[in-house]
Amino acid sequence: MKTNRCIKNLLKLICILQKNSENICPLEDGCSKPYLGPDINHICYNTRVITLYTKNGTLLSTNNDNYNSSFFRVEKVFDDCVTLRVLELKDNCYISTNNFITVKLNCICAIKCIEDTIVSNL
Repeated sequence: MKTNRCIKNLLKLICILQKNSENICPLEDGCSKPYLGPDINHICYNTRVITLYTKNGTLLSTNNDNYNSSFFRVEKVFDDCVTLRVLELKDNCYISTNNFITVKLNCICAIKCIEDTIVSNL
């Protein structure tokens, strides 16, 4: 199956933004805005929280003994897959976990950008 180039490029952009987050004058909004955070006057965030939808339209989620999560941080994009860090939502804050999943890009149909935020313990 062919890799979805659009999904791959967007995930690569998010990964680059997270690794090199800095205050840049914003010109757009949404998943492809060129900075992390609500606007230039706020502190620089380090994570763009995303959810993913599979080709059959279901929300991708993980099951753990302690929690079930569908929130992720892009860690690395490869040729045909992406490694994601599982984030836990607790008291309206995203918490970094030590759980990772790797997903084949051709299994992803849609990406939803939730919000930019600071995630500690990365």
